[in-house]
Amino acid sequence: MDPSGKEKEALQLLAEADKKVRGSQSFFAGLFGGSSRIEEACDTYARAANMFKMAKNWSAAGSAFCQAAQLHLQLQSKHDAATNFVDAGNAFKKADPQEAINCLIRAIEIYTDMGRFTIAAKHHISIAEIYEAELVDIEKAIAHYEQAADYYKGEESNSSANKCLLKVAAYAAQLEQYQKALEIYEQVGSVAMDSPLLKYSAKDYFFKAALCHFCIDMLNAKLAVQKYEEMFPAFSDSRECKLVKKLLDAHEEQNVDAYTDAVKEFDSISRLDQWLTTMLLRIKKTIQGE
Repeated sequence: MDPSGKEKEALQLLAEADKKVRGSQSFFAGLFGGSSRIEEACDTYARAANMFKMAKNWSAAGSAFCQAAQLHLQLQSKHDAATNFVDAGNAFKKADPQEAINCLIRAIEIYTDMGRFTIAAKHHISIAEIYEAELVDIEKAIAHYEQAADYYKGEESNSSANKCLLKVAAYAAQLEQYQKALEIYEQVGSVAMDSPLLKYSAKDYFFKAALCHFCIDMLNAKLAVQKYEEMFPAFSDSRECKLVKKLLDAHEEQNVDAYTDAVKEFDSISRLDQWLTTMLLRIKKTIQGE
C-alpha cells in the first residue's frame, strides 16, 4: 500500500477510536463496560499511529500515540502510558523536536513516579541529544545530562553516570565554565585510576582537567599537574603530561613558537579532536597575552 493509502487507513482508525471514546462516555456505557471501550480505543489509536508512521506523517503519528497515552492514564495503566509517550516522542523527533521533548518529559514523570530511575535517565539523555543536535541549546543539554547522571548514581550505575558527566564537562569547558569542567574531570579521573579496566583513560581526564586549570590560572595548572603526578605516577610519562609541561614553559617564556612546536609534535602522534583544538587555541591566546 502506498503512503497515501496508509494515511487514509490511519484516518479511518482515528475516527473509529474517537467513536469508541465518545461511546465510553455515555450513561449506558458507564454501566456496561465503558473501560473496555477505552482499552479498545487505546489499541486503535496506537494502530492509527503506526499507520501514520508508515505514511511518514510523523506529527500525526505523535499525536495519535499521545491520545493513546492519555487514555492509558485514565485507565491507571502507567507503564503503557509512559511507553506511548516515548513512542510519541520518537515520532515527533522527526517533525517537531520541542513536542518530542514535551512527550519524553511526560514519560519521565511517570517513570520517576514508578521508581524507574534508570529508564528515566535514558530518556533524559534522549532529550539532551535533541537539545544538542536539533535545538542547539547547550545549557539545556547540560541540565538533562546532569539529571541523567544523578539518576544513574542513585541506581549505582556509576559507569553510565560518568559517561553523562563527561558530556557535561566537555560542554562546560566549551562554555568557558572551566571550574565545573575540571572538577568533573578530576572526579572521573580519580575513579578511573583505581580501576584496572579504566586506568588507561585516567591520564586523558587529568590532561583535560589540567587544560581547564590552564585557562583559569597558569600557577593553578602547574600545581594541578604536580598533584596528578603524585596521585597517578603513570601520568608523568604520558604524552599528555609532557604537552602540558611544554605549554606551561611556553607561557612562562611568552614563546608562541615553543607552543606551536609542542602542539605539532603532539598532533603528529595523537590526533587533535575538536574539543582539544578549541582548548589549545584558548591557551595560545593566554601565551600571546590576549
